[in-house]
Amino acid sequence: MQPETPEEQQARVLTLEAFADTIIPGAKRSADDRAIAGVSTDGGAVESGALALMEDPAGGLSLMLGTLSEALNAHASGYAETNGLTLDPSVPPFVALAFDHRTALLSHLLAPDNPEKEMWVGLALFSNMAYDSAAHMNTVDALAAGHPGLLAIGITKPDADGLWRFPEYSYGRPLSRLHPHTTPTGSPA
Repeated sequence: MQPETPEEQQARVLTLEAFADTIIPGAKRSADDRAIAGVSTDGGAVESGALALMEDPAGGLSLMLGTLSEALNAHASGYAETNGLTLDPSVPPFVALAFDHRTALLSHLLAPDNPEKEMWVGLALFSNMAYDSAAHMNTVDALAAGHPGLLAIGITKPDADGLWRFPEYSYGRPLSRLHPHTTPTGSPA
Protein backbone atom coordinates (compact mmCIF):
# COMPACT_ATOMS: atom_id res chain seq x y z
CA MET A 1 0.00 0.00 0.00
CA GLN A 2 1.51 3.28 -1.11
CA PRO A 3 1.32 6.39 1.07
CA GLU A 4 -1.19 9.04 0.08
CA THR A 5 -0.07 12.02 -1.91
CA PRO A 6 -0.94 15.41 -0.36
CA GLU A 7 -3.73 15.77 -2.96
CA GLU A 8 -5.17 12.34 -2.11
CA GLN A 9 -5.00 13.14 1.60
CA GLN A 10 -6.79 16.45 1.09
CA ALA A 11 -9.50 14.76 -1.02
CA ARG A 12 -9.96 12.06 1.63
CA VAL A 13 -10.20 14.56 4.46
CA LEU A 14 -12.68 16.81 2.63
CA THR A 15 -14.82 13.82 1.61
CA LEU A 16 -14.93 12.29 5.10
CA GLU A 17 -15.68 15.68 6.66
CA ALA A 18 -18.52 16.20 4.17
CA PHE A 19 -19.85 12.74 5.05
CA ALA A 20 -19.71 13.48 8.80
CA ASP A 21 -21.33 16.88 8.26
CA THR A 22 -24.18 15.22 6.38
CA ILE A 23 -24.76 12.87 9.32
CA ILE A 24 -24.65 15.65 11.96
CA PRO A 25 -24.55 19.08 10.30
CA GLY A 26 -22.51 21.92 11.72
CA ALA A 27 -21.60 25.52 11.10
CA LYS A 28 -19.03 26.41 8.46
CA ARG A 29 -15.52 27.04 9.80
CA SER A 30 -15.00 29.82 7.27
CA ALA A 31 -16.78 31.34 4.29
CA ASP A 32 -14.82 29.15 1.86
CA ASP A 33 -15.41 25.87 3.74
CA ARG A 34 -16.63 23.34 1.17
CA ALA A 35 -16.76 20.19 3.31
CA ILE A 36 -19.22 21.63 5.82
CA ALA A 37 -22.43 22.69 4.11
CA GLY A 38 -23.33 25.14 6.88
CA VAL A 39 -26.96 24.11 7.30
CA SER A 40 -26.63 24.46 11.09
CA THR A 41 -25.43 27.30 13.27
CA ASP A 42 -24.17 24.90 15.95
CA GLY A 43 -21.14 22.65 15.96
CA GLY A 44 -21.69 19.27 14.32
CA ALA A 45 -19.80 16.04 13.83
CA VAL A 46 -16.78 17.66 12.20
CA GLU A 47 -16.22 20.17 15.02
CA SER A 48 -16.78 17.32 17.47
CA GLY A 49 -13.79 15.46 16.04
CA ALA A 50 -15.35 12.88 13.72
CA LEU A 51 -12.26 12.76 11.52
CA ALA A 52 -9.93 12.26 14.50
CA LEU A 53 -12.10 9.39 15.71
CA MET A 54 -12.25 7.81 12.23
CA GLU A 55 -8.46 8.07 11.89
CA ASP A 56 -7.72 6.59 15.32
CA PRO A 57 -6.19 3.14 14.70
CA ALA A 58 -7.94 1.82 17.82
CA GLY A 59 -11.29 2.16 16.05
CA GLY A 60 -10.30 -0.30 13.34
CA LEU A 61 -11.53 1.92 10.51
CA SER A 62 -8.43 3.98 9.74
CA LEU A 63 -6.92 1.65 7.15
CA MET A 64 -10.16 1.68 5.12
CA LEU A 65 -10.71 5.44 5.00
CA GLY A 66 -9.01 5.98 1.66
CA THR A 67 -11.06 3.20 0.07
CA LEU A 68 -14.29 4.48 1.65
CA SER A 69 -13.57 8.00 0.46
CA GLU A 70 -12.92 6.80 -3.09
CA ALA A 71 -16.10 4.69 -3.06
CA LEU A 72 -18.17 7.59 -1.74
CA ASN A 73 -16.84 9.86 -4.47
CA ALA A 74 -17.58 7.22 -7.11
CA HIS A 75 -21.17 7.01 -5.80
CA ALA A 76 -21.39 10.82 -5.84
CA SER A 77 -20.23 10.93 -9.46
CA GLY A 78 -22.81 8.32 -10.42
CA TYR A 79 -25.51 10.18 -8.48
CA ALA A 80 -24.62 13.44 -10.23
CA GLU A 81 -24.72 11.80 -13.64
CA THR A 82 -28.08 10.12 -12.93
CA ASN A 83 -29.56 13.40 -11.72
CA GLY A 84 -28.07 15.65 -14.41
CA LEU A 85 -25.88 17.58 -11.99
CA THR A 86 -22.65 19.33 -12.96
CA LEU A 87 -20.04 18.99 -10.24
CA ASP A 88 -17.27 21.46 -9.44
CA PRO A 89 -14.05 19.62 -10.41
CA SER A 90 -11.95 21.60 -7.91
CA VAL A 91 -13.29 19.50 -5.00
CA PRO A 92 -14.07 15.78 -4.61
CA PRO A 93 -17.44 14.77 -6.10
CA PHE A 94 -19.21 14.17 -2.77
CA VAL A 95 -18.02 17.54 -1.48
CA ALA A 96 -19.29 19.19 -4.69
CA LEU A 97 -22.84 17.95 -4.05
CA ALA A 98 -25.26 20.38 -2.39
CA PHE A 99 -26.40 19.30 1.08
CA ASP A 100 -29.80 18.05 -0.10
CA HIS A 101 -28.08 15.85 -2.69
CA ARG A 102 -25.54 14.60 -0.13
CA THR A 103 -28.47 13.67 2.10
CA ALA A 104 -30.31 11.91 -0.72
CA LEU A 105 -27.22 9.91 -1.66
CA LEU A 106 -26.54 8.88 1.95
CA SER A 107 -30.19 7.91 2.37
CA HIS A 108 -29.66 5.46 -0.48
CA LEU A 109 -26.29 4.19 0.80
CA LEU A 110 -27.61 3.71 4.35
CA ALA A 111 -30.88 2.08 3.25
CA PRO A 112 -31.60 -1.37 4.72
CA ASP A 113 -31.68 -2.97 1.25
CA ASN A 114 -28.34 -1.53 0.09
CA PRO A 115 -25.76 -4.35 -0.05
CA GLU A 116 -23.02 -1.86 0.94
CA LYS A 117 -24.92 -0.42 3.90
CA GLU A 118 -22.71 -1.99 6.57
CA MET A 119 -19.63 0.01 5.61
CA TRP A 120 -21.62 3.26 5.40
CA VAL A 121 -23.41 2.60 8.68
CA GLY A 122 -20.02 1.99 10.29
CA LEU A 123 -18.74 5.33 9.02
CA ALA A 124 -21.93 7.06 10.20
CA LEU A 125 -21.53 5.51 13.66
CA PHE A 126 -18.11 7.13 14.02
CA SER A 127 -19.66 10.51 13.18
CA ASN A 128 -22.31 9.96 15.83
CA MET A 129 -19.83 8.70 18.43
CA ALA A 130 -17.65 11.77 17.99
CA TYR A 131 -20.66 14.03 18.56
CA ASP A 132 -22.56 12.07 21.20
CA SER A 133 -19.73 10.89 23.42
CA ALA A 134 -16.40 12.43 22.32
CA ALA A 135 -15.15 8.85 22.24
CA HIS A 136 -11.71 9.98 21.10
CA MET A 137 -11.18 12.43 23.98
CA ASN A 138 -11.05 12.57 27.73
CA THR A 139 -14.50 13.83 28.78
CA VAL A 140 -13.11 16.51 31.11
CA ASP A 141 -10.86 17.82 28.32
CA ALA A 142 -13.71 17.70 25.79
CA LEU A 143 -15.96 19.76 28.06
CA ALA A 144 -13.18 22.24 28.80
CA ALA A 145 -12.70 22.67 25.04
CA GLY A 146 -16.43 23.31 24.55
CA HIS A 147 -17.22 20.05 22.73
CA PRO A 148 -20.48 20.84 20.89
CA GLY A 149 -22.07 17.40 21.17
CA LEU A 150 -21.50 16.97 24.90
CA LEU A 151 -22.76 20.48 25.54
CA ALA A 152 -25.83 19.92 23.32
CA ILE A 153 -26.86 16.83 25.27
CA GLY A 154 -26.35 18.64 28.56
CA ILE A 155 -23.37 16.86 30.09
CA THR A 156 -22.50 18.84 33.18
CA LYS A 157 -18.96 19.85 33.98
CA PRO A 158 -17.18 17.93 36.74
CA ASP A 159 -16.27 19.33 40.11
CA ALA A 160 -12.96 21.21 40.39
CA ASP A 161 -11.07 17.95 41.03
CA GLY A 162 -12.29 16.47 37.74
CA LEU A 163 -14.83 14.11 39.32
CA TRP A 164 -18.58 14.14 38.92
CA ARG A 165 -20.72 13.99 42.03
CA PHE A 166 -24.48 13.88 42.10
CA PRO A 167 -25.78 15.25 45.40
CA GLU A 168 -29.36 14.86 44.23
CA TYR A 169 -30.88 11.65 43.01
CA SER A 170 -31.61 11.65 39.30
CA TYR A 171 -35.25 10.66 39.92
CA GLY A 172 -35.65 13.12 42.77
CA ARG A 173 -35.71 10.33 45.35
CA PRO A 174 -33.67 7.30 46.41
CA LEU A 175 -34.54 4.24 44.35
CA SER A 176 -34.03 1.90 47.30
CA ARG A 177 -32.87 1.87 50.92
CA LEU A 178 -29.19 1.24 51.54
CA HIS A 179 -28.33 -2.24 52.68
CA PRO A 180 -27.52 -2.10 56.42
CA HIS A 181 -23.99 -3.46 55.82
CA THR A 182 -23.03 -0.85 53.21
CA THR A 183 -19.78 0.90 54.18
CA PRO A 184 -19.36 4.71 54.12
CA THR A 185 -17.62 4.40 50.72
CA GLY A 186 -20.67 2.64 49.26
CA SER A 187 -19.17 -0.83 49.16
CA PRO A 188 -21.12 -3.87 50.35
CA ALA A 189 -19.82 -5.49 53.49
